[in-house]
Amino acid sequence: MSRKRMSFYFAASLSALYLAAPAFAQEWPAKPMRVVIPFAAGSVSEAIFRVMSPPVEARLGQRFVVESKPGADGHIGVGEVIRAAADGHTLLLAPTANFAVTPHLFKNLGFDPLTALDPISLLADAPLLAVIGANVPPRNLKELVEYVRASPGKYNYGSPGSGSPAHLAGAAFAQMTGNAMVYIPYKGTVPMISAMLSGDVLAAFPTLTGIIGQLKAGKLRAVAVLSRQRMAEVPDVPTSAESGFPQFTGSNWWVLAAPHGTHPRIIERLYGEFKTSLGDQEIRKRVADLGHNTIGLSPAETATFLKAESARYKSIVEIGKITAQ
Repeated sequence: MSRKRMSFYFAASLSALYLAAPAFAQEWPAKPMRVVIPFAAGSVSEAIFRVMSPPVEARLGQRFVVESKPGADGHIGVGEVIRAAADGHTLLLAPTANFAVTPHLFKNLGFDPLTALDPISLLADAPLLAVIGANVPPRNLKELVEYVRASPGKYNYGSPGSGSPAHLAGAAFAQMTGNAMVYIPYKGTVPMISAMLSGDVLAAFPTLTGIIGQLKAGKLRAVAVLSRQRMAEVPDVPTSAESGFPQFTGSNWWVLAAPHGTHPRIIERLYGEFKTSLGDQEIRKRVADLGHNTIGLSPAETATFLKAESARYKSIVEIGKITAQ
């Protein structure tokens, strides 16, 4: 082929790509976008998304249809999105457990969420707290560690479900005390709190939403927020870093993702629209009222975050020899 003809084909190819770019942008979204949440309807994640999404819908010219797909610890909903067409019309909104915990508890998932999904943004998170009964002697996190270490095997910790961030935070705390605690799983936050109030459980590591009433009533006491910043709702509770345990952190976060192979322009457009939405002060306040912080990490930042969190939870699972229950 002559050099002149090669130049012609090269120029034609560039022109085709250039002309295709605007057409692509106009074609998406061509219909309402499904957002699969791997939990029962009415979850806090659904409430958060419904707060954030209306401005995004207005700018995209299409609405989001939230579909709850509970079952099998979220695997059903996650798997459905992974198998969906990578055309930007099916998305996943899933938490810590589905991205960073259950892949280390279930060896036969059939997929790796970090490679089978393309992250759009870490939208929000809710820090965990170290909580004990009001009548338990320790007044801070350091005293609680010493209290447990002094009586190996005597005390326990609970969680609202195995494989949850609260469970793994409890496991990490138990490891800090020399594995001196017994784990008791519950089916939800309510029965776990009841066990704490009756004195059957020493400690738990929930998010603020499910325990704020008991904290305000003085029935439970938070000895630390497992983050690097204090929470506005409980400003007198120190962080784990302030208490001398900077590595002891944990939160329940929510990531928006798409099937792997979704066009980068779609990913970036969605990220940009949600980032703009999260900059709205009223939306930030309404998300805070649901016990969460707005985040808005970029796709690349979210991917890096997911890898780090997955590695951290893998270590906790392996050291504690934690298995699916």
